[in-house]
Amino acid sequence: MKKTFVTLSKLQEITERHPTPFHLYDERGIEENAERLKAAFSWNAGFREYFAVKATPTPAILKLLQKHGCGVDCASMTELIMSEKCGFKGGDVMFSSNDTPDEEFVKAAQLGAIINLDDVTHIAALRSLTGIPKKICCRFNPGGAFEIANKIMDNPGDAKYGMTREQIFEAFRELKALGAEEFGLHAFLASNTVSNDYYPVLAAQLFRLAVDLKRAVGANITFINLSGGVGVPYLPEQQPNDIMVIGEGVRRVYEEILGPAGMDDIAIFTEMGRFMLAPYGCLVTRAIREKHIYKEYIGVDACACDLMRPALYGAYHHITVMGRDGIDKSGAPADHTYDVTGSLCENNDKFAVDRALPKIDVGDLLVIHDTGAHGRSMGYNYNGKLRSGEILLRADGSFELIRRAETAEDYFATVVW
Repeated sequence: MKKTFVTLSKLQEITERHPTPFHLYDERGIEENAERLKAAFSWNAGFREYFAVKATPTPAILKLLQKHGCGVDCASMTELIMSEKCGFKGGDVMFSSNDTPDEEFVKAAQLGAIINLDDVTHIAALRSLTGIPKKICCRFNPGGAFEIANKIMDNPGDAKYGMTREQIFEAFRELKALGAEEFGLHAFLASNTVSNDYYPVLAAQLFRLAVDLKRAVGANITFINLSGGVGVPYLPEQQPNDIMVIGEGVRRVYEEILGPAGMDDIAIFTEMGRFMLAPYGCLVTRAIREKHIYKEYIGVDACACDLMRPALYGAYHHITVMGRDGIDKSGAPADHTYDVTGSLCENNDKFAVDRALPKIDVGDLLVIHDTGAHGRSMGYNYNGKLRSGEILLRADGSFELIRRAETAEDYFATVVW
């Protein structure tokens, strides 16, 4: 059974000052997880996590991770600007875009970011815009299906990202001829894997490629970025990944493949979003309506504009009924079946379908779990809905508004009447 990181009494305290809905983040959990990740890869002297800004583009969260040595991975102009305003610069920033506009290459170069090229044709574009930096990275796509123990995890061959093996060799030769001195490799082959084997299998592919590139091209490869893809257990019956086991698995293939090639000084980078933040955020909402027709419905004051994953993917997010009249019902029997819905004019605006839950009455607080990554960041304004705010629950029990909820004035700010 999933547990909330916040108590009913604390939520009642928070909602006295900040009306629902809102996204709530757990400072203690975020910090402890960042330290666990560092410990798992402490065997690698150059290890660094580059947090995927797209997962939770909130300055207070970025600054919190910055205190624990994290850099940032950006994929757009706005993410670059946000990271710059938060104090990230130079090697603190990885820029991993695709179909990249000229101005984003220019901004990344101005920041001194490590640019991760998605396609071989981007070399000419970057050269004409800013010149080729001394340190650069290329993104690899092996094609086909990505398998672990004969189980297909994802299909890189259908993804728009990265270069083929042949293109990577071509890119490294061209970049070296144009003055690049340090190289990195990057690949993202599967999303939200709940498997301790994903990173080691991915790492082995990249390590072998690195050895081949050094032998064939003479490239000085100084870092390998394993990107993201390490997932979280959205379902309550799933076992979470063990980051210590994952780190040890990567260490083992590192020593097996890179060691004999004399390449055991390569730094390992990661680029996680979901693993770093998802379990340490939740969407807090209140039941405001009930409906009894062919099914039983509970309407809440949040909607898919606050969390679109269930509507977009049919993704499961666990729901805890926190209380009614001050009574914590999280341990009550789940003897009712509901669709939990928002108010959008779309039938897929549902946080849960045919979900077994305790009895819910109007006024009850509900916690929707695992929204700390790809939660508010994927929000939108359909039906003129306004995106909710964000609150950080500090380790000492205090709480702080870190992004206010949108207002109608925000929504109309870009309108030309």
